[in-house]
Amino acid sequence: MVGAILRRVFPHPQLTGFLVIIWLLLVNTITLGNLLLGVVLGVLIPGITQPFWPDRPKVGKPLKAAEYILLVLWDICIANIAVAKIILFKSNANTHSQWIAVPLELRSPEAITMLAGTITMTPGTVTAMLSADASHLLVHCLDTDDPDAVRDEIKHRYERRLKEIFE
Repeated sequence: MVGAILRRVFPHPQLTGFLVIIWLLLVNTITLGNLLLGVVLGVLIPGITQPFWPDRPKVGKPLKAAEYILLVLWDICIANIAVAKIILFKSNANTHSQWIAVPLELRSPEAITMLAGTITMTPGTVTAMLSADASHLLVHCLDTDDPDAVRDEIKHRYERRLKEIFE
């Protein structure tokens, strides 16, 4: 009985917690009022959007998800340094931008969205398009002499881990 009530109030408990944390980070001040407003938003938003999530994704391995987040944060820091070096020390003539088609093994829309977002958040790369059949991502890379290596790194470093998390 209590479990059913809790599931009704907190249909997506991880999302509720995540929204509270994001809210506190956005307001940049932890007060009782901000915490309460964050909890209210964290309960209302998942409750209102629950009908739009009939087959909500299951994160089968939360520790793998945490590892993935740390990996992405690390890669963002390293990529920032690499892009700064390109901007400061390379001329436009020496920069080799490439369009790269990345074939996807992922089938979950949420996992594909996470991959596309990860690529876009990492400085020096941006996801430009998902093919109509969701089998490829078109990625623009700021500077590479080996587009195949970039494709393989995306597949090995990110897609493989997302596959473990979502499937």
